[in-house]
Amino acid sequence: MPSPQPTLSLGDAEDVIRHQAFTSAGDGLVGVELEWLTVPAGDRARRLPLADIQSVATDAVPLPHRGLVTIEPGGQLELSTQPLPSPAAACEAAADDLYVLDQICQARGIDLVALGIDPVRVPRRVVTERRYRAMQQHFDGDGPAGRTMMCNTASVQINVGLGAGSEVARRWHVAHRIGPVLLAAFANSGLAGGRPSGWKSARMRAWWGIDATRTAPVSTTRTIDPDPASAWARYALDANVLLVRRPDDEWEPLTTPLPLRAWLENGHPAGWPTADDIAYHLTTLFPPIRPRGWLELRYLDSLPTPYWHVAVAVATVLLDDDEAADTALAATEGVADQWVRASREGLDDPALAAAARACFAAAADALDRAGADDATIALVDDYRERFVEQSWCPADERSQAFALHGSLHPAAESPIPYARLSAYLL
Repeated sequence: MPSPQPTLSLGDAEDVIRHQAFTSAGDGLVGVELEWLTVPAGDRARRLPLADIQSVATDAVPLPHRGLVTIEPGGQLELSTQPLPSPAAACEAAADDLYVLDQICQARGIDLVALGIDPVRVPRRVVTERRYRAMQQHFDGDGPAGRTMMCNTASVQINVGLGAGSEVARRWHVAHRIGPVLLAAFANSGLAGGRPSGWKSARMRAWWGIDATRTAPVSTTRTIDPDPASAWARYALDANVLLVRRPDDEWEPLTTPLPLRAWLENGHPAGWPTADDIAYHLTTLFPPIRPRGWLELRYLDSLPTPYWHVAVAVATVLLDDDEAADTALAATEGVADQWVRASREGLDDPALAAAARACFAAAADALDRAGADDATIALVDDYRERFVEQSWCPADERSQAFALHGSLHPAAESPIPYARLSAYLL
């Protein structure tokens, strides 16, 4: 909560930000966060009551690998793994926990739909938590994008270690450079409002419609920034404060821009920010890559099984394998900052398509060097041939189904335990 008098200088605040984001939580660890839209089986135009979704989250404790199930503002379900020592371990934990979660949902007549954005329903918040109430009030002042993001989108998030020493700057740089290419290659939200949206990732279109001080990429340089922690601190200080927390239940959403830097220097009627207020501010910043003691890759649309396995394998190996990373850096030179173009055009863009082919080829070679399991290697090869080599992405597959059959939704998620992953290749 704010203090009645100043307690932190700008330098103090920068130290807090650097410590929060770039103190490693464990190098070499990997985590996966999977989100789905939740819909009643047989009636995908209706939004489920919160109590129905809460019953799923309650009954999903404990899951086999201790994954955490949470509920997003519009009723989306999110499954988060524990930090684990390898991409394979993270995928195994996510797959096995998802299999159990899906069984719980099926027993209640609930479908998990792996799409980046809801293709039919209007955004409506069902979670009443004060954080989300204040967020919606803040975002509504700038238009519908914020409410759409909160209530109608779902993603795959991959969490990877920061690295150590000089690796931190390099991994930060590679993560940003491969982002637009992987966003384009895995885009899965081409339909919105009951029709084609004109974007391969309408989910990311919603993000770009929100205050850029909290959603734009942190790194915009084509060369390695030797001090990403300072870059992040500048970003956080320049970002607008979303809300001011008060002792009572009514937190105050800010509808007039107030950068954190200005709050520190000039205060607010509620007081001056404390270290705890700064830590909370960091949780309201949503760039495509966010540091939190690890790197969160936040730009991927929700993907069905087994596509999310492919996304995890490709993203992590491009960061972990030096040879693959070098290839990816060279391949992405011309598209390094093309986040919006990647969201809109996907692999229809020739430069993004060429970069994706090079990155996937490098990833395939690196997975073989790393001794990845046969099923993962085969799934990456299959995705590469089915989508990347054809300059396609899952959004194109869904748009084709809509054009041919008027189909707005894919089939419900059909997960299987990790040990049976090779079944997808039959």
